[in-house]
Formats: sequence, C-alpha cells, structure tokens
Amino acid sequence: MDKRLPLAAALIVLVLFGVPLLFPRPPLPPRAVTADSAVNLPAPDAAATHTVPVGTLPSAMRTEPPALQKADTVVAHTAVSTTWFSTLGAAPLAVQADSYPALNGKGGQVVLKHGHEPLIRFRVITPADTIAFDRMSFSSSTSDGANGARLVTFGGSNGPVQATVRYELVNDNYLSTVTVNVTGAASPAFLLVDLPSGFDTQEADTLGDMRALAYSVKPVTQSARGTAFAKLDSGEKKLEPGPLTWVVAKSKYFLVGLLQPAGGQPFAEAHLEGGVRTRKEATNGFATAVIPLDNGHAAFEMYAGPQSWKRLHDLGREFETANPYGGWLQGVVQPFSTIVMRVLLWMKKTTGLSYGWVLVIFGVTVRLAMWPLNQGAMRTSLKMQRIQPELTDVQKKWKNDPQKQQAEIMRVYKEHGMSPFSAFSGCLPMLIPMPVFFALFFVFQNTIEFRGVPFLWLHDISLHDPYYILPIVMGLSMLLISWIGMRNAPPNPQAKMMMYMMPAMFVLILFNTAAGLSIYYLTQNIASLPQQWLISNERAKATKPG
Repeated sequence: MDKRLPLAAALIVLVLFGVPLLFPRPPLPPRAVTADSAVNLPAPDAAATHTVPVGTLPSAMRTEPPALQKADTVVAHTAVSTTWFSTLGAAPLAVQADSYPALNGKGGQVVLKHGHEPLIRFRVITPADTIAFDRMSFSSSTSDGANGARLVTFGGSNGPVQATVRYELVNDNYLSTVTVNVTGAASPAFLLVDLPSGFDTQEADTLGDMRALAYSVKPVTQSARGTAFAKLDSGEKKLEPGPLTWVVAKSKYFLVGLLQPAGGQPFAEAHLEGGVRTRKEATNGFATAVIPLDNGHAAFEMYAGPQSWKRLHDLGREFETANPYGGWLQGVVQPFSTIVMRVLLWMKKTTGLSYGWVLVIFGVTVRLAMWPLNQGAMRTSLKMQRIQPELTDVQKKWKNDPQKQQAEIMRVYKEHGMSPFSAFSGCLPMLIPMPVFFALFFVFQNTIEFRGVPFLWLHDISLHDPYYILPIVMGLSMLLISWIGMRNAPPNPQAKMMMYMMPAMFVLILFNTAAGLSIYYLTQNIASLPQQWLISNERAKATKPG
C-alpha cells in the first residue's frame, strides 16, 4: 500500500471534522417571538399617507435633537412598501419591504433602517456655510400623483435659506424621485446626501449579513466597484471621483441607492469613511454623495428595497451590478453571473418550480450540454493511454538525439491522428464548468431570490446545510466518480492520491457555503455517473488482450 494513503486519510478526517469544531457557525437566533421583541412600527393605514406625532414611534426610530423637540412623522404606503418620513430634516426614517419577512426570529417584515438614524440626510454646503436640513423643522403635505404615485412634500426654512424636498414614490416599485430646491444660499452650492451608515440585520445568518455591508459606486464611463465596510479602517477616508451614475449602501440582500435620473446631472463625487469598530466585524461606515446645485435645484432617484436582479436590471444604468463581486476576477465572474441569473430566472418562470428543483434541473442540463465535449475528452484520454508505450520507447531510443526524438514523437502522434496538444484539449471540458461554479458561488452570497427558499429538509437554500448532509454526499459522489474513472486504467499513484484529496477539498469549500451550491454540484456529479461508467467499460474493451 502506498505510504501516503494513510496520510491522505488522516487529512480527510481532519478536514471533515476538525474544521467545523475549530470554526463553528454562529447559532441561529431563536425563532420565538414576543411582543416586547418585535419592532412596533406604525401600523399601515387605509389611506395612502398620514401624519402621526413622533411620540407614537418606537424610541429607536425617534430623531429629536436638543434644539428641536417636536417633529411629525409622515407615513406613505405603496403597493410594495411602507415609508416613514420625518418633518425633522425632511428625511426618510425607514422603509419596510412589505413582502419580505424578517428572518431573525423577531417576526414582522424587513425594515431598512439603522438604529436611531434617518435613512438618508441632507446638507447644503456653500463657500460661507454648511446648512444641515436636520437642524430645520419642515411642514409637510401629501397628495396623489400620476399612475398611483404618492407625493410627499416638505417645506422649511433656516433664516434666509428656504428648502423644499419632494418625494414621488412609484406605486409598484421601491423607487422614488427626490427633488430638492434651495433658495437664499450663496453660490456655488452643493447638495450633500448622507447614505445609511449601516443596516440593522434581520437575517438568520447575522454574521454573513454584517460581512456583506458595503458601499458601491458606478462611474459614468467605468464598471461598478465596491468597498466593503471591513476594507475601511476606522476614520480612513476614501474619495470616489465622479461623475457617478449611482451610489449605493448595501447589506446582504437589501440596499439604499441614489441614482442619476434620466437626463439629469450625475453625482460629482462620493466620500467614504470607515466607522468606529465596536466589534470584530465592521458594522458602521459613512458615505456622502455630492450633487452640484443648479440654480438651487437638484434631483435624483432613490431605490430602497431588495436586491432583486430583475428589478435592478429593469431600472437600467447597470444597476443590477450594484453588488459588484468577484474581486480581481470581477470582469469574468460578473458576466457569467448575469448569464446564470438570466437562465435561472427564466427556468423558474417557465417551470413554476421552487428554486431547489430549478437548481437540480440546471445541474442536469449543464451536464447534458457538456456530454459531447466530455465524451471527446475521455476518448482522447484513452488514445493517449494507448500510445503512451510507443512514446516512452521513442524517448528512450532517441534520448541522445533531441531533434530525432522530437521528429519521431510527432510521427507517432500523426499516425494516431493526434497532436501534442491533445492532452490539453482533454482538460478543456473540466475547465468550462468552473466559471459557472464560481458564478453560482458569488450569486448565492447576495441573491435575494434564494433567500428563505426551503427545499427537502433545508429551511433556506441560501444558508449552509445545518446537518452537512449535502456537502458530505457530494464528496462521496466525487469519490465514486474518481473510482469509476480509474477502473481499467494503468496504475497511477498521483491520480490515486487526488482521488481522495479533491473530494475532501470540495467538502471543505461547501461545508459553510449556501446549500444551493451543493445541490447544483451534487446533481452535476450524479448526472455524470452514466458517462463515466460507459467510458470505463470502453477503456476495458480497448485494453483487453486480443
């Protein structure tokens, strides 16, 4: 027995059982819901908008600076969301995504907010002064707009400076057009819009949600780029030069984004800064988008809602890339991710099945599409095995004459209809599925379509398998494929070592990643078993004497 096999077995045991013990997953929050633990936001009203005193809001949502003790809250409802505004600063306090349940065990719906802060803040900077809207008290009015839109308008003043802020909320989307008009301020003037400094986590995987906190920007002439909160040290400043099409603050599945309106003025720049670290994970940051005031006027669109790929794509401006991922491989991973998402959404719409079964069908489809390439590669491998003895003889016979040796090697390849590149072409089918695998790896990190989707014993395919059944079975399926592939093949100690090491490596990768990724890869393996068996039998016939 090869002396390295016991070592390989020991490493596999260490990988399978040692890593989960050393790096355990954080426990899921308890599912019990109590009246005290639930976030009691104002209940939806039959009317489209209404005003309530600030005292009726929970303490976490109140904004009362010392100088201004009274403020009202305006509540606006659309078909998909509920938004709370404050007359203090004319700012949105929070947005509730009405059709997305919170998964943190507290019940209710997802509410985009961060502690006591407004969702966004306004300031106007001039050569002489900085005018903070949250030091101004505004009056409010509400009305209905075209196509079911909700209009919320605020008017206020601070000495000679007067400001008007109007929100036009689209009824069937999480989008609103924000128009700001300022008079009495010195020129040149710029509108500063502060984005959320974080988000209250409402996910089952709280650690994953915190690690996904980031800002991202889209320069007008370049691809989107992101900056994770964790990449900014406390107090570290970063300038994102413009012009910018949009600026975004995001969590794992939701975002607040400011977009340049069609035909409007782009953002001049964005300023990022690392927040104070109160724990190991970075949960705070600061970001400000800058818009030049044109005769006291500025306008932008605000999206506050889920990172639904179709919704973001339909908004244009490459907004579906608001969550740029892939790191230095972004140029490769992002296009493949777009293709994969389009295919999965189409399959979901066409079949009407849950995403768990869609991934099963997708895995089988990819394997069937790869069947001809894999078949050709495997047969090329068989040919290489058959001519290997001839190549070895030529190398030995002409080892002292490199030119003659090269000519004879080429002759052997030509007689068998092959070339020195045949071995590399045999590896191609193994490389083609890898971009899909990497794309799915990143897609599952932040794709809300998979959030909370159950499948078989899994309560959420966007989380890891709590029983680790899928990654282990996937590893066993890889081991079986390797064993079948080595049947009737010449002895190869390196291949035997890889037969054990590769499954262990993939099990380690998939142990704490989304279960949906394991579903896809396990399906791929099972679908490839018949082809591996046929090729193995074909190899046996080819090597049979006589």
